[in-house]
Amino acid sequence: MTAPDTIRIFDTTLRDGEQSPGCSMTPQQKVVMARALDALGVDIIETGFPASSESDREAQRLIAREVRRPTLAVLSRCLPADIEASARVLEGTANPRLHIFISTSPLHREHKLRMSRQQVLDMAATSVAHARRLVGDVEFSTEDGTRTEDDFLEEVIAAAIANGATTINVPDTLGYATPEESRALFQRLIATVPGARDVIFSAHCHNDLGLAVANSLAAIEGGARQVECTINGIGERAGNAALEELVMALKVRNAFYDIDTGIDTRRLVPTSQLLRRLTGMSVQRNKAIVGENAFAHESGIHQHGMLRHRGTYEIMNPSDVGWPDSKLVLGRHSGRTAVGHRLRALGYTLEDAQLEQVFIAFKDLCERQRVVEDSDLEALMHGDVSGQGWRLASMTVSDRGQRASAQIELSDPEGAKVSESALGDGPVDALFAALAAATGVELALESYQVHSVGMGRDARGEASVSVRHGDDIHEGTGTSRDIIEASALAWLDVANRILRASRTVPALQAAHA
Repeated sequence: MTAPDTIRIFDTTLRDGEQSPGCSMTPQQKVVMARALDALGVDIIETGFPASSESDREAQRLIAREVRRPTLAVLSRCLPADIEASARVLEGTANPRLHIFISTSPLHREHKLRMSRQQVLDMAATSVAHARRLVGDVEFSTEDGTRTEDDFLEEVIAAAIANGATTINVPDTLGYATPEESRALFQRLIATVPGARDVIFSAHCHNDLGLAVANSLAAIEGGARQVECTINGIGERAGNAALEELVMALKVRNAFYDIDTGIDTRRLVPTSQLLRRLTGMSVQRNKAIVGENAFAHESGIHQHGMLRHRGTYEIMNPSDVGWPDSKLVLGRHSGRTAVGHRLRALGYTLEDAQLEQVFIAFKDLCERQRVVEDSDLEALMHGDVSGQGWRLASMTVSDRGQRASAQIELSDPEGAKVSESALGDGPVDALFAALAAATGVELALESYQVHSVGMGRDARGEASVSVRHGDDIHEGTGTSRDIIEASALAWLDVANRILRASRTVPALQAAHA
């Protein structure tokens, strides 16, 4: 059992998280994720809702064979058949938990359950007793608990404790509560409900108003010692409290909270990235802790501060959460200090006048591309600032018939025309195949995004690609009134970066010979 002065992390990525549209996983994928959650150090893994599907039942059985340290929980409604089915699927589990729930708010009682207060109370009491006879560890949840009348919430929880519940979860199912309300709710329940001191109180907060982590932290202040959360904050609607944010808030602000978790924080980023691969759901770049920009700095003022002392613009070490290091991203907001620092790291020693000349060329390049990489800096140092490379001359894309087709014409770096065509599973797939054939550059697509820039007549489409070339990941962008053309320009943005790098390396080798 987790020590009293630590927070139990109840991970519901495989249950509530998987209910996020587009995030369903196969039983085998759930096993892979469960292994990662075990290595991460979570205390309880909720594997699914057995009564809802055979897939969830199979996932629990497979996970139980391989994952033995943490408690494995399954969710069940307060119905005898559901409880018995859930108990059966837990057989053979090293540390089983049966998690049962019933709605308690007036809105849910009237419109969802069509039951009176007394009927809900009776069902909660008999269901907890039934579950406890089958499984020794029973968690009871009051769905929509934060919108339930105070007296009735206390009455239902008291009945659940009296009938054997070992954990009481009070969910903010609709993400409606505020931190002050959450803190006061748990303080009051723990102080007034008979038997409350003998069980663990748990918070399960949704993010509809962006307050899931704040409400979870407030619940901890109120006495909750278990928090239910998900990797990357995935879940119904706007999602759940993000595990990585909650854990790092407790770690970074430990002097304030004076409480910790058993999580190996160095595994947060790898676990986040694994979930992204399994579900295909990307994480916004500025997502706290695990987003690509969480430890990236482009502003010249910030970069200057970081070069003087990391603590000026970072409150935690990136390696503590699984990132290799901070990133000083060179772009239009970067200053001379950051550019000079990066050039010195690449082995160049420049006088002030030389740096100024390179910096002017750097700023000019920033007007044509968002991010300047090392290969771009190398090209600037060797005078290749013309921006010459592969250029799109014309393109025709058709999505008729069973497969899409693309015909393109490019100008190569020497100005000669190159034409190619290709088929694909869709217009963009066909386009990228034709570009690869024309340039001879093979890129493995990691992610592809399109969105609109501007409104009305001035609106343009912007495409962003993240691709793998060899062992390296490259990103490119393209903008056009036609989104397919923007996609081609994004692909060529990457191809031209690789071209510049290939030209620079021989020049450097010759210079150092």
